Amino acid sequence: FAYNIHVNGVLHCRVRYSQLLGLHEQIKKEYGSNVVPNFPPKKIFTLTPAEVEQRREQLEKYMQAVRQHPLLGASDLFNSFLRKAQQETQQIPTEEAALDICLCSGPKLTVHILTSDQTEDVLEAVGTKLDLPDDLVGYFSLFLVHEGVDGSLTFVRKLQEFELPYVSITSLQSSEFHIVLRKSYWDMAYDQDVMDNRVGLNLLYAQTVSDIERGWILVNKDQQRQLKSLQEKGSKKEFIHLAQTLKYYGYIKFDPCITDFPEKGCQVIVSAGNNELNFHVKLPNEQMKEGSFKVTRMRCWRVTSSQVPVTNGTTNPCGSAKCDVKLELAFEYLMSKDRLQWVTITSQQAIMMSICLQSMVDELMVKKSGGSIKKVLKKRQESLHRADSQQAVKSPPLLTKLNSVSLRGISTSNSTNDISSNDFHGNYAFEGIGDDDL
Repeated sequence: FAYNIHVNGVLHCRVRYSQLLGLHEQIKKEYGSNVVPNFPPKKIFTLTPAEVEQRREQLEKYMQAVRQHPLLGASDLFNSFLRKAQQETQQIPTEEAALDICLCSGPKLTVHILTSDQTEDVLEAVGTKLDLPDDLVGYFSLFLVHEGVDGSLTFVRKLQEFELPYVSITSLQSSEFHIVLRKSYWDMAYDQDVMDNRVGLNLLYAQTVSDIERGWILVNKDQQRQLKSLQEKGSKKEFIHLAQTLKYYGYIKFDPCITDFPEKGCQVIVSAGNNELNFHVKLPNEQMKEGSFKVTRMRCWRVTSSQVPVTNGTTNPCGSAKCDVKLELAFEYLMSKDRLQWVTITSQQAIMMSICLQSMVDELMVKKSGGSIKKVLKKRQESLHRADSQQAVKSPPLLTKLNSVSLRGISTSNSTNDISSNDFHGNYAFEGIGDDDL
């Protein structure tokens, strides 16, 4: 029997039980039996449908447990398994290839890589092509974005260490998707490190100009005149310093979506930045309301997905009709002393929102522990494990983690994807797709 593995709501690869068993044996050999989660045993006889579903659930739990383990989940053994499986599933051979990377200033940068290069390799190739110093490469990340017909950009996700960027973008088979280079930190204090370098300054300046033109940063007429004057003078640092004083500087703005706060069915525009999610809500009475949710007051969050039938005048279930995937981000928030409340956002960018929240938490934890941001941004350096760095967060409430919630969508596979805050890098959902001799 073979399985589709969905990571963060997207089909990542297809594997067989024997491959997962091989991974398990490798992990046991490398890290010892005491560290490795239980693996569903091999059966001699043909599995019944009930046993097939039981095994699928057990394998899903196994992959979740490995991913959430502070040592196993970050291991090259585990991530290289996922990268290899992704490449084999998409049937893309290892060979030299050209990959276009979009810069915020507009032009594309073409890097020559191997199709099997992982995200960090591609990021370093981009840094080399731009002549960006090695110690600044980690201040930036690669993001998958979707370009609308009007030229607008929707951020889908940050590319992770378990995937191959060339394979990820090629498998989408659409010219509407691009890989974009953008800064990956939130605290504007780190801007100075970047601006001290000419290339870093140009990248940060281009991103700031782009965010203003896109309407992500709010600018009044007087500020617009000042910014234009600085642009004409070529005063890039002064331009950025002025932009830093503007509302929503450094935020990522998401497409309009739906929230249940302050009441169900409200339209909302969500922005992530400054260690918060900012809400610009349109109430049912057409009144506009703005508010922010600080990440330090979120006890936990989760992203869930379910399959819903496409509205076409029928009531056919997903098994016999086309289905859409519905994504929701829900977080438990400390509204006031001793009062926690769940807030839900229904958005196709829920995964990206969760990635933003987790990266804010990582950055805060490293800062509170007195560590260097490079330990978060540079994979080559020894990074702080989240399990260790959590102890550095002293301000209540503690950012506890939710276990994955198993949701069943209306589908023939009886499976859905669930992505929780304890694993923004990837949550694994399995679908059985065919018989296999075990």
